Amino acid sequence: MPTIGAANEAGKKLAQQGGEGVQACSSCHGAQGGGNAAAGWPRLAGLNADYMAQQLTAMANGTRSNPIMAPIASALSEQQRGDVAEYFASLKPPTMAPGGEVDQKTLHRGETLAQRGDWQQGIPACTSCHGLQGQGVGVAFPSIAGQPATYLQNQIKAWQSGSRHNDPNGLMASVAKRLSDEDSQAVTAWFASLPAQPSNNVQ
Repeated sequence: MPTIGAANEAGKKLAQQGGEGVQACSSCHGAQGGGNAAAGWPRLAGLNADYMAQQLTAMANGTRSNPIMAPIASALSEQQRGDVAEYFASLKPPTMAPGGEVDQKTLHRGETLAQRGDWQQGIPACTSCHGLQGQGVGVAFPSIAGQPATYLQNQIKAWQSGSRHNDPNGLMASVAKRLSDEDSQAVTAWFASLPAQPSNNVQ
């Protein structure tokens, strides 16, 4: 096994230059892993390394359907997935939130759902799993603060449709299916409005 430093160097090369059959991650996710809000590409900087490696494996084996990422993830070896995940985990998240202009009523509804949930609809507070500031908790619950709203909405739709089914015990699928389109837009807008938080990279 290479040292963390060597893994970061190998991961940096993949991220910035790509490799055989793999385009550079930075072409979509940004030079510093900040994502692309307009295109709906997620932030990778500061996410939990093991979580990212698991997601690459899920996209390679089809438990997380993503037509763009699947061939890229499949072309990476397990070692390379770990290397590039370690590299992005080491980067500092962007300080500016990517959210656009959203009306206060929508943001208020989103904050309520995120912090208190809606128990009449069987929806728990998002922060009970993803952390009080959406910073993520360990491997299972990623940082969602400062992620593009479009990206977060697309993931909710993926759980609703079943095209993504790699969540622990089907938890996100069950929550997603209880969210209306309006509530999905509200809660993702609220998380997108927050400054990005680095994940706890310790299991």
